[in-house]
Amino acid sequence: MNNRREFLKLLGANTALGGITAASLGAQAARPSPARPGKSVLSARGEYIIRDAYVLTMDRELGDIPGGGVHVKNGVIAAVGKDIKAPGATLIDGHRTIVMPGLVDTHWHMWTTYLRSMAGDKTDDGYFPVTTRYGKAMDPIDMYRSTRLAAAEAIYSGLTTVSDNCHNVRSHDHAVEDIRAIQESGLRCRWSYGPYRGMPAERHIDLADLEGFHRDWDKYSNEGLISLGFMWGGVPLDPSAAGSRETLEAAKKEFEAARRLRIPMCSHWASRENTPAGQVEVLAKGNFLGKDVLLIHMLAASPAEMKMVAAAGSPISVSPGSELRIGYGLTKACDFMDAGIVVGVSVDSVPLTGNANFFGILKLLRNAENAKAFNEFKLSGRRALEMATLDGARVLGLDNQIGSLKPGKRADLIMVRTDHVTMGVFTDPTHMLVEATEEADIDTVMVDGRVLKRGGKLTSLVAEQVIADAAASLEAVGKRIT
Repeated sequence: MNNRREFLKLLGANTALGGITAASLGAQAARPSPARPGKSVLSARGEYIIRDAYVLTMDRELGDIPGGGVHVKNGVIAAVGKDIKAPGATLIDGHRTIVMPGLVDTHWHMWTTYLRSMAGDKTDDGYFPVTTRYGKAMDPIDMYRSTRLAAAEAIYSGLTTVSDNCHNVRSHDHAVEDIRAIQESGLRCRWSYGPYRGMPAERHIDLADLEGFHRDWDKYSNEGLISLGFMWGGVPLDPSAAGSRETLEAAKKEFEAARRLRIPMCSHWASRENTPAGQVEVLAKGNFLGKDVLLIHMLAASPAEMKMVAAAGSPISVSPGSELRIGYGLTKACDFMDAGIVVGVSVDSVPLTGNANFFGILKLLRNAENAKAFNEFKLSGRRALEMATLDGARVLGLDNQIGSLKPGKRADLIMVRTDHVTMGVFTDPTHMLVEATEEADIDTVMVDGRVLKRGGKLTSLVAEQVIADAAASLEAVGKRIT
């Protein structure tokens, strides 16, 4: 019998989470309640003073501040330094912690998270077949529950900003429910409207729906924390192929609409290292590059094409964990940066990576780059952290708001404990973060001045309920496709 079907049968029988079972919630997950524009459910911002921490500002002028502090007021970083005065502010003891900017993910298909580690070992159970089968059967409520699981994991892992590339927009309601999960979490996010899994080649996204979201975005922005993006599918590479002319015209129409509305775009392009070079040149010659076009993976890009990307100002998102797992090839992050391209880091999809441990992704990225270069020092720990903070913010056009701890920027920060057994001797803080940090070491997560994790526990979401709801959706969707 199919192993995946056996797994789904066992799920209903065995899943029990804090007294809440997947089976008990299966009826709720079977069909959605009507989707609706999300309303802000954000908690009130507090005023805080963190004292006696090792403050890693990631700002080249302010530098590192041992025994330093950070004052947060009205969602803004009011002061960074030593001996900060903040009468009336809630004191947070930073002793034996590293305080740094929140991590920034630049590309994540968050709706796939309930399929964690389900990309299998044979063709029928590979990443694309699995996500397509389950994506086709998902109702709006399933989108909400899976993306809410991703949001909870993001916060737990120290991510304060995510780029949610939603490539399963099967209806307006599917999109609304996906956004609602982000709203309730309190994360900062660029949410990108995308095609749906299994969309026929001759079909294209509903431009009227995209334009409607753009027009009504105030309903979804969560007081400005969430911005709108667009997943652009690109242009046909073979102009002689059947239907390529129609596809090209549709792609141009989508691209021009996004440009007209000033919606930033992302595009998966030249993904596999072993595909022929020349794909990026197609974009360059068609004037489909620019600061508003984030390119994802790009492992087939030649040195000449990297120069084209740099000249156009397009940033790139790399996801070394998923790229290695799916067999796309080895990261080219350092090649991109050496060419003058701004590079961010991403989770991509946990059906492939297993989890969203961003410090683990940075460790993998650094080790892979050093191995390729036969050089222990090719990518430093501090440079890897810059990619995950300030450069990630630059990729998403948010570097004037986040990415470093600097007075006037929004208060997105994390506190990492250094007194756990795996971290217990304080050495080089940048090496400790990239080489040793695990999600459980992240004590506090703050977004826009709101505490979303404290004392190692989520405060904005109930973890047990989030997990149980996602498990219920997995069970219900699995029954629809078997």
